[in-house]
Amino acid sequence: MRPEAGFAARIVSWQQRHGRHDLPWQTNRDPYRIWLSEVMLQQTQVRTVIPYYLRFLEQFPDVAALAAAPLERVMELWSGLGYYSRARNLHRCAQTIVTTHGGRFPASSSALAELPGVGRSTAAAIAAFAFGERAAILDGNVKRVLCRHFGVDGWPGERQVEQRLWDIAQRELPQTGIEPYTQGLMDLGAQTCTRTRPQCDPCPVAASCMARAQGRQASLPASRPARATPVRETCWAVIIQNQRVLLERRPPAGIWGGLLSLPEISVTEIEHAAAQVETRFGVTVTSCHRLSPVLHAFTHFRLIAHPVLIEVTQAARLAADTPHQWFELPKAGQLALAQPVRTLLLNLLERSAAQAPLL
Repeated sequence: MRPEAGFAARIVSWQQRHGRHDLPWQTNRDPYRIWLSEVMLQQTQVRTVIPYYLRFLEQFPDVAALAAAPLERVMELWSGLGYYSRARNLHRCAQTIVTTHGGRFPASSSALAELPGVGRSTAAAIAAFAFGERAAILDGNVKRVLCRHFGVDGWPGERQVEQRLWDIAQRELPQTGIEPYTQGLMDLGAQTCTRTRPQCDPCPVAASCMARAQGRQASLPASRPARATPVRETCWAVIIQNQRVLLERRPPAGIWGGLLSLPEISVTEIEHAAAQVETRFGVTVTSCHRLSPVLHAFTHFRLIAHPVLIEVTQAARLAADTPHQWFELPKAGQLALAQPVRTLLLNLLERSAAQAPLL
């Protein structure tokens, strides 16, 4: 491989010898499988995605099966993968493909980008891998590769910087070999041009990399400008009755949309949590204890949840249209729960099994 060969040619040659070729979605050009993997891979590492991907395929072998599934089942299988709007959009997208496109994926990146939750880069990846379209991608790994190699200053999240990266990505597209080139860019960012400690020596484009020539690997791409992270607080009512826990289905949109979580009480009313629960749910409280706070970081804020363990008797029957429902506590690991809620309930379950205090 000659150092003077073009950027794309070096990426293709490297990918064919050193890239990834055994990922489960690389076995064929089925657009359903490629789409599913690309959505799951958004902001999530390959090793995390693979078991989720395989479980989804087992449950939903094609787009029609996914479209016909209840959203609650989709959320259950997605639970733990994070960024839950992806799961809701995945379900909406499957239904759109079935109802609007006759169950067939559009074959162009422009049409794919119109689908719920797809977007320009994901659409280009699907079009390249499934249909061989010559389309540019720009996911997080690719942004890092291009920023370093072409010396692009500024935070990639800024519109002007991102547009420059799109221009470069489009300019460098090869006339042939779009699939190994696209996969090569992804592999290079994931395996070699990593966020920290990039491995420049085996990099196929190191000879022409501006960041390497200038010793700027650590500073490119530029970090997001620092800003204060807001903190939100809430009180979780962990209402237990005979190894059952009362959960509520969150609204479809917003944080943890569509997932099961714990009923919330204003932090200012935490000292009166027992009375609040009795009034709200028609139960009789037998004990009420505060648990250790739960910390959880979202993209734009940090959450501090103050759980209150409330054991009750004589639970009233819930109305059919209520978002609240009793669930068997031992089945918490199988439910579509927000991850910190799942961890909390599983910890309580372990302590209960060990006959240890729940406090």
